[in-house]
This record gives sequence, C-alpha cells and structure tokens, in this order.
Amino acid sequence: MQDPFDILVNGIVYSVFPEEDNVYTIFKAGAEFGKIEKDTDNVWLKLNPETEIPMFDNDTEVDAIGQAITNYVPEEEDEDEEFE
Repeated sequence: MQDPFDILVNGIVYSVFPEEDNVYTIFKAGAEFGKIEKDTDNVWLKLNPETEIPMFDNDTEVDAIGQAITNYVPEEEDEDEEFE
C-alpha cells in the first residue's frame, strides 16, 4: 500500500492517506476533509461520510485534489542511508 503524502492545492496543504483501490482519505489543513474516489481521469467524487456512497456533485475542489494526487510523484528514498 502507498504511504501517506502531502499535496499543495491553491495554497492549502492536504494530507492524503491512500485506502483501497482509488479511494483516499483527505485531511485539509489538519482537519478531516473526507474520502474521495477516482471516477475517471479528470473526475473525482467525494464519498458520503455516513454511507461512503459517491456523491455526484460537480466539486472543483475535489477534482483539484484528485488531479494533484494523479500528478504526485513519490520522493525516492536514498538507499545508501540504510547502509550507513
């Protein structure tokens, strides 16, 4: 499973915690924002906090977070550090 990571969207730091396939729990500036799920390459859906059923709203913030997740490239760990 992928490790949690931070992304920056419109000057706001979001912490991303990967869950099951294409589902992520998001924290916005330290507070839980909710879960989002990838629908298509450009469309992401926020999940209902009680039922976890996708909500089909046109939410530009969720789409921007999803795009940043798609564009995220994990930093490579320096393997030499393990042997020092």
